Amino acid sequence: MGRFVLPCVSRTARTIASIGAAVIVGLSSTAPSQAQDGASSGERCLAANLDVSLGAQLPRTAARLRSGEPLKIVAIGSSSTVGLWVLRSAATYPQVMRRELSRLRSNATIEVINSGRVGDTIPNNIARFERDVFAHTPDLVIWQLGTNDVAWGGRPDQGLKRSVVEGVRALKAGSADVVLMDLQYAPQVLASASYSTMEGIIADAAKQERVGLFSRFALMRNSINAGVAQSELVTWDGLHNTADGYDCIGRALARAISTSAR
Repeated sequence: MGRFVLPCVSRTARTIASIGAAVIVGLSSTAPSQAQDGASSGERCLAANLDVSLGAQLPRTAARLRSGEPLKIVAIGSSSTVGLWVLRSAATYPQVMRRELSRLRSNATIEVINSGRVGDTIPNNIARFERDVFAHTPDLVIWQLGTNDVAWGGRPDQGLKRSVVEGVRALKAGSADVVLMDLQYAPQVLASASYSTMEGIIADAAKQERVGLFSRFALMRNSINAGVAQSELVTWDGLHNTADGYDCIGRALARAISTSAR
């Protein structure tokens, strides 16, 4: 069982959505693709990432699942959380995650609230915590962060590193389990001179604060190295995921959550 709440819709999101409508003919990559062997690109991506670990336990999530109490998850982030360019909310990674986690824990009642907003940076995310995270009293928070802080020429500094750590501490203070989701392995990210710095900031914050880290960067890289074409996971814009990419991310994340919540 489960419930899904749609993401915030900002003026920026509506603008990008209108652009998307104008280029819909070029979005064939947003529909799941099927290989000759019958396995979708998402399934082949998942097969290349069977040992994904969050590197931390999720005690509140585990307690909820054991007790049979409803589990509430808030996913906060930017357009990757919104699911930009996919045509159905069911194809976004938070919704895929909810379905897979419900399959793995069939007796659980799981609610997922999508608090993604197109164009958000780390400071933008943190500014929304009170309204878009804490107001929902979540048991688990997935914080997808960092891409917009480097993909458009940004240079992360010590101030941004402090912001990430302080943001994680704020989420923990609300008694929720926390999982950080890093950057995507995509051309727009790799073109940034600062992507590795941002990756380091996120990994260091997760380790320092003993929270989970879901590395979609490593997941996508592993998949491509295993023979999944980049174009099967990344859309025409060189940044956002295809439906198969979101499918792989959501299912792998759900499996990692289930493992860390035992």
